Amino acid sequence: MKITKITKLIAFSILACLCSLPSIAQKKTGVTEAAYRRSSLHTILLESGDFLNKDLVTKSYNLAPFPAKYNDHRLTETTIDSKLYPIQKTEQKDKKQEEKGKEKVSKSEKENSLIIKKYFNEKKIANQIVAKWFGRKEDGSFNMTMIHERGSYDATEMETQIAKGSIRGMASIKDAGEELIKNTFIVVNTMNFVENEPIALAVKITATEVARQMPNAMLRDAAIATAEATYIATKDGYSVWAISYLYQLEWNDDIANTFYMEMWMDSTSATAEKKILFDNSNIFKLNYIGFEKAKSLVLVGIGKSKEDIIQQATIRNIDKVYTKLQKEYDVFKTKTPIYSVDPILAKIGLKEGVTDKDKFDVLEQVIDKKTGLTVYAKVATVKVDSKNIWDNRYNMGIDDEKPENADLKGTHFKGGGKIQPGMLLRLVK
Repeated sequence: MKITKITKLIAFSILACLCSLPSIAQKKTGVTEAAYRRSSLHTILLESGDFLNKDLVTKSYNLAPFPAKYNDHRLTETTIDSKLYPIQKTEQKDKKQEEKGKEKVSKSEKENSLIIKKYFNEKKIANQIVAKWFGRKEDGSFNMTMIHERGSYDATEMETQIAKGSIRGMASIKDAGEELIKNTFIVVNTMNFVENEPIALAVKITATEVARQMPNAMLRDAAIATAEATYIATKDGYSVWAISYLYQLEWNDDIANTFYMEMWMDSTSATAEKKILFDNSNIFKLNYIGFEKAKSLVLVGIGKSKEDIIQQATIRNIDKVYTKLQKEYDVFKTKTPIYSVDPILAKIGLKEGVTDKDKFDVLEQVIDKKTGLTVYAKVATVKVDSKNIWDNRYNMGIDDEKPENADLKGTHFKGGGKIQPGMLLRLVK
C-alpha cells in the first residue's frame, strides 16, 4: 500500500504519544425572543465528483437545520454542479497559490475556489443577494420590506427619502447598509464520506514500519502494540470530511449611492432601462474571507442504521465547521441574546462550540446620538460555567446515552454588572 505524507504524519503523532434595539425586559427571566440584528447567510453545497454514499450525505446535508443565529438569506439555487464549471489550465496558472496562515492551499481546494468564483460570476450571485434584500419583483422594482423586518426600520420613511434622492446623510439608510446588508455571507460547503478501515490500515502499516526502526526493543514493542490498538479502535465506521469557504457581500457608500441613485425604482416608477442596468451591473461583488475544515468520526453502533449514522455525522460536521469559521474570522461571529440573568443564560451550547474556557463580552445595542448609527457598548464580560454547558448537538435520538446536562435550556455564565435579558453575547477571541 502506498504510504502518503498524511499517514506518516499520523503515525509519528501516535508514536509521539508514547513519549431593533434589544428587547430589554425588566424581568430576570422570561425573554422568549429578543429583537436583535443578525447577520444573513446563504449556503451552497458544491457537488464535486462521486464519493461513497454520496446520495445519503447530500440528503443529510439538505436535512441539516439552518444555523439559527443567522437570517435565512438562501437563494433558490442551493447547489453547484462542478461539472458545469470546468476549469481550464490557463485559469489555474493565472491564479496564484493562496495561503491560509502558513498552510498552503491544496490543488483540490484551489480548484474549488476557481469553480466557486466562476459560478458566482456566471450566475451573478452578488446581484441576486442584493435583489433579495430589496424584495425585487419581476418588473425590477424594489421595496424595503425585508430591511424593515430584519432591522426594525421605518420602511415607508426610507422609501420616501430614496424617492427624494436624498441618500447622502440619511442615517437610517446608511445604518441598514452597515448593520444588515454588509453583514451578508455565503458559505460554500464541500462534503466527502469515507470508510475508516482503509485509512486506519494505512496508518497502522506506517506506524508499524516506523516502530520497527526503533533500536530500543521495549519502545518498539510498545509502539507496535499502540499502532494495532489504534487500528482496532478506529477501523469500524465512517468519517465525514467537510471544507467550507466563506464569502462576504461587498457593500459600501459608493455601491449604496450608485444603487439608490441609478437603479432604485418602486412599483410606480419601474422602467425597463433601470431593470437592465441592475441585471448587467458588475458593482456588486462577493469577497473571499477564508476557509475551514472539519472531520467527524462516527463508529458503527448496534441498532443504528447506516442512514442514521451518516445523517448524524454529516449534520454534526456542518455544525463543527461553522463553529471554526466563527472562531477564526471575527466578521462572521454571531451575537446571542441573554435569555435570563438569574442565572445568566443564553441559548447556545456544544453545537456552537462553547467550551469551559470561553469568555463573552456583554453588549448593549444603542444608537449613537451624533451619527444616528447603531453601536454596541460593552457593559461586562462573562465566563462559561463549566458545570452547566448545554448539549444541544443534533443527535436524532439515536445516541446510546442521554447527553450530560440534556435538561438544560441553555448554557450558564458567571459574571456580574448591569446585565439585562436581551443584551447580546459576543465571543472574545
